Amino acid sequence: MFLFPAPSGTAAQEILVYSSLDERLAAPLIAGFQTQNPDIAVRYEDLLTGEIHARITAETDAGQRTADFAFSSAMDLQVKLVNDGYAIPVTAPETDDWPDWANWRDTAYAMTFEPAVFVYHKPDFQDAPPPATRAEFLDWMRTGANVQGRIGTYDIERSGVGYLFLARDQEHFPDIWSVVRAMGAAGVQQFPTSEDILVRISDGRLAMGYNILGSYAADWAREHPDVGLVLPRDYTVVASRIGLVPRAARSPDLGARMLGFFLSRAGQTILAEELRLPAVSLEVSERNSARAMQDTLGGQLRPVPVSPGLLVYLDQAKRARLIARWKAALAGQ
Repeated sequence: MFLFPAPSGTAAQEILVYSSLDERLAAPLIAGFQTQNPDIAVRYEDLLTGEIHARITAETDAGQRTADFAFSSAMDLQVKLVNDGYAIPVTAPETDDWPDWANWRDTAYAMTFEPAVFVYHKPDFQDAPPPATRAEFLDWMRTGANVQGRIGTYDIERSGVGYLFLARDQEHFPDIWSVVRAMGAAGVQQFPTSEDILVRISDGRLAMGYNILGSYAADWAREHPDVGLVLPRDYTVVASRIGLVPRAARSPDLGARMLGFFLSRAGQTILAEELRLPAVSLEVSERNSARAMQDTLGGQLRPVPVSPGLLVYLDQAKRARLIARWKAALAGQ
């Protein structure tokens, strides 16, 4: 737990936040919120996505107070909190023109716009461009030089976003299982986190990373000149971090105030420019935003809607079937 004291020196109120965003990365957002609210101290708990869901449900069910604001990259678990009655609607001026796909019941709001990208080791593609579609990726795996053992992707059993991206691939690309079988034949390596993959691409142990969260890849590429990334031209799945105010919040008014800040132009600009997490707001028109990507890529982008449709990814029987099919395809079956 981290405490951000009130800038005024006198904490008239304190807000409790549960978030999956690292405290170091969240600091600029907290500072921006406190600039507008100098008498509010912020108690910040950096938790795993599953822990956020478990804490809010357990504390609420026990009749206890819980976080005032929750911000998580687990889209399915955040929507489940809303669907199961653990969050409250929030109406704020900042939400009036929020995209329909990014708002469910005025209760769960998408706040970032993070594409799944191909990441590559630039020295491996000096003589030819890297694949820019799944068909080109498939062709490269079958005919490219020095491919064996040099492809990385998420372990979908351990990575929630990896599982989400594969599930969306299955919906958008009928031939996805040919791609998975080719990855298996090429000795694909699976990892639980983006960093595990990106560090191996930057030093050349991997030549390509498939379906990597673009926000992390872009940040890594700025610091590692041998890392490049491609937004797939056939389609690009876009995930989001979702914010909500829990029903059992100690101070729901403060939770609503923080949500409003995250959705405001000021908050969205901090996300885009300082955290390098692409903004959803159409008021933020800089390169790192939904508007900029839509202007450039248009229908290529496939945002994951904030809706009850996300709950299908929590169905354990369907999850088990998809993982089993993934493993079988990697094994060439």
